Amino acid sequence: MKNKRNDGLNRRDFLSKASLAFGSIMIVPRHVLGGKRPDGSSYLAPSDVLNLGFIGTGKQGRGLSNSFLSTGQVRISAISEVYQAKANLFLDRVKENYAKNPSWGSYAAIPVFQDYRELLASKNVDAVVIATPDHWHAAMAVRAAEAGKDIYCEKPLSLTVREGRAMVNAARKHKRVFQTGSMQRSWPEFRQAVELIRNGYIGEVKSIKVNVGPPPEAYQLPAQAIPEGLDFEKWLGPNEAVAFNSELAPPISQDVFPNWRKYKEFGGGGMTDWGAHMFDIVQWALDMDQSGPVKVSAPQGKDQPYLTYTYANGITMTHQPWEWNSGVEFVGTEGTLRSARKKLETSKPELKDRVIGPNEKHVYKSENHYIDFIQAIRNRTMPICDVEVGHRTASVCNIGNIAYAVNKSLEWNPKTEKFNDAEANALLGRKLNKTWGIKI
Repeated sequence: MKNKRNDGLNRRDFLSKASLAFGSIMIVPRHVLGGKRPDGSSYLAPSDVLNLGFIGTGKQGRGLSNSFLSTGQVRISAISEVYQAKANLFLDRVKENYAKNPSWGSYAAIPVFQDYRELLASKNVDAVVIATPDHWHAAMAVRAAEAGKDIYCEKPLSLTVREGRAMVNAARKHKRVFQTGSMQRSWPEFRQAVELIRNGYIGEVKSIKVNVGPPPEAYQLPAQAIPEGLDFEKWLGPNEAVAFNSELAPPISQDVFPNWRKYKEFGGGGMTDWGAHMFDIVQWALDMDQSGPVKVSAPQGKDQPYLTYTYANGITMTHQPWEWNSGVEFVGTEGTLRSARKKLETSKPELKDRVIGPNEKHVYKSENHYIDFIQAIRNRTMPICDVEVGHRTASVCNIGNIAYAVNKSLEWNPKTEKFNDAEANALLGRKLNKTWGIKI
């Protein structure tokens, strides 16, 4: 009678015997077999590793590649980039990271597409990371959802309110996991600030000050020669044609964040660049992730020197400079709280490190924004900064920019996502060309 345990080879036996058959020249990486690393963390078999496609490989994309690869749970299986020099730099950095971190596995050749739609058509891509200029976000995210890809999209989520809503609708229709790149929600100082406020440790919040940059300006830079290797028509994508200037896409010799974000055709100025981070903390603290303010008023001289938002409960929020750059100050009936990156200050010093008890209010806890996205994909659950959350924060930024543009006091309906003003409503969307745009 045969021993049933020996009727067939299990996976480990097969790999072992196969290596012997080839004269021991087949070396099987430890991560292929699963199990634990020496530090106690788990190896993943190749079938369990997520394949990511990166759309946009500039400075932000390079940083995100390292953040995702360092989780040990992904491989980069394709990239899309319209500037060849940046694609090459991205690939070089990925190779270097693999060489420095053998536990990630071995580097494999990564295909490069100029047209991101070819990347979306690849069956070897499970999810995409969109790290392009803001004017591209909606068109790419909607098409990614339609292609059945899960999505990580950089903040600010959208250039206009209507584009943001289109992104939400597409993600819901196609049942996609969608993480907005507002990674501060996965940082402990901001989670602590939010839980202190939600549990009433500074009393009832009355006013908030947010210090971020200015609204955008119109693009008027002089024309320069388009560098070799850049397909500027594809860089513009759904936008109307403008003259190229290196401020939009600087050469790789300049390791800087490009200035396209300063111009309303491509970004929302500091209002959306840093505002997407700091207004996001306000939305989270006030439990407004599914809503927003009901009024936004442009500065009106001495009586109202700053752009002012008003929530339905009477809380006011101003966009104004104060001592902390890129920070938020909450003023309550029983104290104040200031929050910024790596900084948390309370008028009652003992609150800063207060342990929030098990029976108190807690928010979704994520300690790593990228692992949180990966886990949401595996579990088919919503991540910490779902597309609706990102859209609501981007909307706060965008309606502020609209109030600046029309120089009015505007009523805003967060349910219908419309103003009480035709001029302002006309700025909720924009014209997209037929080749690269989507229907909004």
